[in-house]
Amino acid sequence: MTTLGSEHTVPGSTYASDLPGPFSVGAYAAALKRQLREFQHVQLVGEVWGLRPGRARVYFELRDSRGALPCSLWRNDFDALGLALTDGMRIVVGGGCDYYPGSATSSPAFTFAVGELRIEGEGDLLVQLQRLRRRLAADGLFEPQKRLARPSLPRTIGVVTGESGKARDDVLAGLHRRGWAGRLVWAFAPVQDRRAAPRIAAALRELAATPEVEVVIVARGGGSLADLFAFCDEALCRTVALLRVPVIASVGHHTDRTLIDDVAAVCCSTPTHAAEAAVPVDCRAARVAATVHARRLRAHSRRAILERARALAHLSRAPIETVVRHRQRLHQLLRELRASARRAGEHGRELAGVHLLVLGRTAVRARSPDAAKRRRELERLALGLAAHDPERTLARGYALVQDGAGEPLPSAAAARRAGDLRLRFRDGSVPARVLEPHP
Repeated sequence: MTTLGSEHTVPGSTYASDLPGPFSVGAYAAALKRQLREFQHVQLVGEVWGLRPGRARVYFELRDSRGALPCSLWRNDFDALGLALTDGMRIVVGGGCDYYPGSATSSPAFTFAVGELRIEGEGDLLVQLQRLRRRLAADGLFEPQKRLARPSLPRTIGVVTGESGKARDDVLAGLHRRGWAGRLVWAFAPVQDRRAAPRIAAALRELAATPEVEVVIVARGGGSLADLFAFCDEALCRTVALLRVPVIASVGHHTDRTLIDDVAAVCCSTPTHAAEAAVPVDCRAARVAATVHARRLRAHSRRAILERARALAHLSRAPIETVVRHRQRLHQLLRELRASARRAGEHGRELAGVHLLVLGRTAVRARSPDAAKRRRELERLALGLAAHDPERTLARGYALVQDGAGEPLPSAAAARRAGDLRLRFRDGSVPARVLEPHP
């Protein structure tokens, strides 16, 4: 056990205590460093989180479900290993405790100095994350948000983000780029550590309960998967999935993927893109187009008014000429109509004279002595024609033999060939069939 001697005490202290000292901070920090370095060197197994390569050393945390330990490794030794470490990867490290005592201008730091490192496999936390993702998908929580209708031009947008983070400025820049001039409702919450997920869920519920809010943006800048792990909380994801308003998630950078990205209506790579997704319509371009359209409409209206003014001016210069021209045309039409009526009357009188002449000649012939003779001759011819009428023959008991088409059959041979016959009597027809076979 490292002890501090009297040479490390600070003179001039008059405070009475049963504890040894007082010692200087630097002396105690140096003793603490020696004591920690005397701890046994061991091997540890855990998951990599928050990997941060520096100029001289590589820093990361080694975690499991029961605790976490800050670790560091010389950059040259790390590069010599040639390993592609990522957050959540399960590794085995060997080394011992180390302590940097700090100074008047720098903070102290404890670290587990890694001397050897090898990969064991995928970390438990990533396995839990995949299991939770599959459970949420099985419960159908990836679809409700995506079925919500998003307004093309929302009047009120809610934003959940850190109060002092860069994501806030990125959201404002994206909305400014769109030329949007609506209302923003901010809900500031921590976006990292164990208190973040409940606070973010509560902020989302408050924004969704505000009737004016039409869409909500959840924004956070980049970081390690450990920094973003609050956005993989199961309760937070279930809250997002059941909200009435669409949620646009922008957590991390292009390569980061959290569970809130899966349950949200839209997943964006940056807060700027999230703001543009919340306002799909480019308001600046729309205003420019409206201005151009209005300018064209004014120009067209001015041109139409000038054309009509010229036409009215032309008509107003000679109204009497127009009236005279129409009067002359009406007089010409009237003269043509009178001439046509005159010609039609003369033609009608000529036809009436011809008809009168024909009728007069017919009346003269009717009064002549030959009229009675012609009448008797017509009566004689009518009696002869009636004597040859087939209907009178049928009235005396005869029948007319016809084939199926109604054509008369003049002979027995023709009747045999036809087979099916119709016998026409005076009062109707009956079907018949020839029983004698055709030779």
